Amino acid sequence: MSIKENLQKIKNTLPHNVTLVAVSKTKPVEDILEAYHAGQRIFGENKIQEMVDKHEVMPKDIQWHMIGHVQTNKVKYMAPFVSLIHGVDSLKLLKEINKQAQKLDRTIDCLLQLKIAEEDSKFGMAFAEAKALLLSEEFNAMKHITVVGVMGMATFTEDDVQIKAEFTKLKTAFESLKKIQTANCKLQTISMGMSSDYEIAIACGSTMIRVGSSIFGERNYN
Repeated sequence: MSIKENLQKIKNTLPHNVTLVAVSKTKPVEDILEAYHAGQRIFGENKIQEMVDKHEVMPKDIQWHMIGHVQTNKVKYMAPFVSLIHGVDSLKLLKEINKQAQKLDRTIDCLLQLKIAEEDSKFGMAFAEAKALLLSEEFNAMKHITVVGVMGMATFTEDDVQIKAEFTKLKTAFESLKKIQTANCKLQTISMGMSSDYEIAIACGSTMIRVGSSIFGERNYN
């Protein structure tokens, strides 16, 4: 099937309240353009330099989402154009995003990445840490970021029961954190679910899924 057909097939199954982020990391511009011409406007990248390079040559109505782990020293490169940063896992990173956004006189939307998987390799904050951050004076003083939701990655496993439990954990955390409403904290997005598990994620309350290989085919890391 073509990229266009893959996209259509997935979109046809999505509830109206679920946003599809097409994960275009490692994929060439011509593949992304095929998805763009099929109507897709939101693309996710996990390396800032790759996203910057693609942003420069792609249509300007694309919303670029940074879905990978973010190094503070690279925030400045994507600050002028990034639409949403999914993987915010520390106050230090939020401060840097706020600082770079302030220089550009813009506000950048962010998601707090919570650790829900049992694997050590997954980044993210503990629930208590996220709550403390959102209630802190330091956070409330930031005028150039808005935390609009949470993001999490389930354990890479065939065990649907475990995946469901981890996604449910994120949904529960979201509902609890949602009670915190400040000028720069307006939680509405739950970013969870990828090609292999997005159907479970949606059943558990996801409002944003990050799908790559089911749209573009398997990745080539060579």
